[in-house]
Amino acid sequence: MSLSYSYRHLYYFWAVAKEGGLTRAAEKLGLSVQTVSTQVRELEQALGAALLKPAGRGLTLTEAGRAALDVADQIFSLGQTLPERVREAVDVPTVRLAVGISDGLPKLVAHRLLAPILDTPQLRLLCHEDEFDDLLGDLALHRLDVVLADRPAPPNPNLRVYSHSLGSSPVAWYAHPRWAEAAARDFPASLADVPLLLPTSHAALRPRLDQWLTEHGLRVRVTGEFEDSALLATFGSEGLGVFPAATAVNDALTGRYGVVNVGLADGLAEQFYAVGTDKKISHPLVRKLLPQSA
Repeated sequence: MSLSYSYRHLYYFWAVAKEGGLTRAAEKLGLSVQTVSTQVRELEQALGAALLKPAGRGLTLTEAGRAALDVADQIFSLGQTLPERVREAVDVPTVRLAVGISDGLPKLVAHRLLAPILDTPQLRLLCHEDEFDDLLGDLALHRLDVVLADRPAPPNPNLRVYSHSLGSSPVAWYAHPRWAEAAARDFPASLADVPLLLPTSHAALRPRLDQWLTEHGLRVRVTGEFEDSALLATFGSEGLGVFPAATAVNDALTGRYGVVNVGLADGLAEQFYAVGTDKKISHPLVRKLLPQSA
């Protein structure tokens, strides 16, 4: 993106606004008043608005000037932290891992999958959640080190990415105590008698859930569908309905959310994958995520 103004011009304007006039700003910058004045005028011409106006013997900000100052404050206040941040990076080297998390992958599962590397000294973990296809694009452009997902990457001649299985987990149904007794009685037929919460089609599990319900001859009442698995568990824990989840996070669900496991969805499992840009994972932290037999 090209800018019509220079950050140097913006910096000189910022100095004038902070010092309250051209003369004091010029003294602080070690420049002539004429040089500072010229730079500010060039910024005004680039932005198409006057930023300063005469006020007595000095200058004051226009409305446009106040808006520009707000932005300049953020830019240069942040810029002042640059030397410290660089020193920290040199003095304390970090181990960086950029992870894409598919929006169909349950958040509790993502945490469990990343658990093997969370105690890495000086780890700097960057997690980015998005739709699976968009994450694969970022992975191919090397903006991410790995993508965690609930499905393998689809064949695409334009993307050189490889899927590595992280294993699977059976799926069970969970309920707030309000619905637990009714949902557990004569399970799974009882699911037709209680409200259900389901993931949307963003999750690879959804079509398999629909098939499972059909195979069991269940005509169910769906009271909510959620793209975000954490929202699904939150609303389920508040009693809106009974919901499915991987048993791999059973302890977190029953402990943190206070829900009850009312029955196993026999034959139904959720799959987990790490998608990378090489057939044999090269990033040492990503290799730690793979099963020992991989």
